[in-house]
Amino acid sequence: MIALRFYGSGSHLQVVGDTMGFDKSTVSRVIDRVTDSLVARKDDFISWPDNQRKNVVRAGFYEKAGFPNVVGCIDWTHIGITGPSIDEPAFVNRKGFHSINVQAIYDNEGKFTNISARWPSSAHDSHVFRTSALGQALEGYQGIGQGVLLGDSGYPCRQFLLTPYRQSVAGRGQARFSRRHCSTRSTIERTFGIWKKRFHILGSEIRMKPDKACRIIIACGILHKIAIMRNEPEVEEEQLIDNQPQMPPYNGPQDGKGIRDHFATTFFA
Repeated sequence: MIALRFYGSGSHLQVVGDTMGFDKSTVSRVIDRVTDSLVARKDDFISWPDNQRKNVVRAGFYEKAGFPNVVGCIDWTHIGITGPSIDEPAFVNRKGFHSINVQAIYDNEGKFTNISARWPSSAHDSHVFRTSALGQALEGYQGIGQGVLLGDSGYPCRQFLLTPYRQSVAGRGQARFSRRHCSTRSTIERTFGIWKKRFHILGSEIRMKPDKACRIIIACGILHKIAIMRNEPEVEEEQLIDNQPQMPPYNGPQDGKGIRDHFATTFFA
């Protein structure tokens, strides 16, 4: 309860202790232990979907905006922290405050399937993704049959991560591709907003060292997933009709731009 009060309120340790009748040192120890226990269970709650679950996610994203074969959307958000004494400039973001660059991938129900919270705000989004465990795993991508991620233009267009066109060429489905791309990803800001409202510590400032702040972010991500699982039961797979079009074979260049062109000309022209 002490840890939940801290995550939910974002209050100082002393305030949490005074409210619940414990001294500050006890509150600090409890938060450390609960956070570490949650982080140790991360893989039980935040994990990449298996093939059966991917089919459900694909169908759900297609139902939303008509973009086929999507297994996740990727984006980032900044979580404020107190300026650290070591390497302080690296944690200053473009808006001028200290933060952690948090990258998350979510499915069609707004559930996190991957969270990376270990880089200062100066780290570029593409670098955060490339060095993440999932980013490195996807380097072994074996074709569009595995599904694709959608990301904004801050990421490089890759065979497994499609970004919108910066300038659309008329008559090739590129403008419609970008519109559907945007509509499919539109819930990410709402997802981050709900997460930060549920755990106010994420929307204010985590007054701890960066490594401890990163663990708290992961712990709140796990609790958010549990909250969704408890309050919003998953749709039964039998009830979700997968009426998206068949993915035709693709024999072109195995790179992001070639696959993006294939999507645009096949589904949006």
